[in-house]
Amino acid sequence: MRKRLGSGRARFAGLGAVALVAALAVAATAVAGGSRSTACGNVNLNENAWAGSTSNVYVVKYVLEKKLGCKVKVSDITEGQPNFQAMADGKIDAVLEDWQNLASFPQYVKTGKLKNLGGNGITGVIGWYIPRYLLKQYPQFATWKGLKGKEDVFKSPESGSQGMFLGGDPSYVQKDKMLIQGLGLNLKHVVAGAEPAQVARWSQLYKQKKPVIFYWYDPQYLNAQYDLVQVKLPARFAGCQDDEKKGGDPKKYACAYPSYRLDKIVSTKFAKSGSPAYNVVKNFTWTSKDQNMVANLISGKKMKPDDAAAVWVKANPGKVAVWLKKG
Repeated sequence: MRKRLGSGRARFAGLGAVALVAALAVAATAVAGGSRSTACGNVNLNENAWAGSTSNVYVVKYVLEKKLGCKVKVSDITEGQPNFQAMADGKIDAVLEDWQNLASFPQYVKTGKLKNLGGNGITGVIGWYIPRYLLKQYPQFATWKGLKGKEDVFKSPESGSQGMFLGGDPSYVQKDKMLIQGLGLNLKHVVAGAEPAQVARWSQLYKQKKPVIFYWYDPQYLNAQYDLVQVKLPARFAGCQDDEKKGGDPKKYACAYPSYRLDKIVSTKFAKSGSPAYNVVKNFTWTSKDQNMVANLISGKKMKPDDAAAVWVKANPGKVAVWLKKG
């Protein structure tokens, strides 16, 4: 997810009625738009510890099970090197949302054990956010320059005479203290605690229609519940820094956060297996809006992941048909 400081292979007997059943299943799948030349078998998808990852995994799981007859297992191995090693060891087949962690472990690609299939259609974005109702009142807040001279709009008991900037979870790589200094803004960086505490704070202010500016990101299921707007920060430049724990000149941090293409990573063994499930994973793409919708059903409305996946799949047959295409 954000950068941090941080299923069984179906066996078809080749005899008698069982063979006939298997043949009919293949034919039925072809009619449904998921034609295949081999049985799907076991597929092991890895679910990481955020709602967007859960959404990816269970929507693909639903398609593989319902359209191709796969048997899907969901694992929960920690993101980054642990799940890359698990793939290399044959314990999991695919990760559907890697926030460019693989770039830090190129040895897995160089040894031929893992394959990067490219983006899942979503770009991970980190930045400064405000509620849309505040932008309507202060249109100049669309960019960081419009904040200058108006910082006291965000005053809070914690910030004194300065405006309050509500920082993110301390475990995430961020640079907002340095960025505030580098931009010369009269804002005080305030940390509420881990992400649930931060969310409780800004969402309370949102519900009260009060001013608030804070570290946030997309995709995130709460973006389906709250109408938020990203404040435009200065363009990135050569040498732009993003981890304030490294210290140095605040001016080096005076640029926007990077964007992250969210990649699909698979084991080479899975890629060469001949399973039609690989083709679905390769073709799988959707949007931040799609993911946030499913994630909101799961984390916001407390729907079971399989049920939330079914809602989305049934509402988006065109996208699913593209995933099921060969090639």
